[in-house]
Amino acid sequence: MKNDFAKNEKEIIDEYQKKGFNGNYRVDNRKLIDLKTKIAYAPENVTILKEYRFEGMSNPSDMSILYIVETNDGSKGTVLANYSPSSNIETAEFFKEIPEENYITN
Repeated sequence: MKNDFAKNEKEIIDEYQKKGFNGNYRVDNRKLIDLKTKIAYAPENVTILKEYRFEGMSNPSDMSILYIVETNDGSKGTVLANYSPSSNIETAEFFKEIPEENYITN
């Protein structure tokens, strides 16, 4: 996992969109849903190419992780997961279920 204090989430998302990572996703019912196509991906069909961790400027307990992902059908994009006390547990659980061999992070 990489800490990149010089950039915020939006800047990194913009960089990856320029590289063709245009998919936007959310987690629902233990699946990663492509917001445009509505295709649902099981954890084993998702590869994590990179992760970026961010801490809140005013409250370090407000943390988020930006996942750079690719699916088994070639869709590429980003998922921003909030890990604050008020975060959605379902998203965290989904990423825990992705097989270890599907993590190619630097």
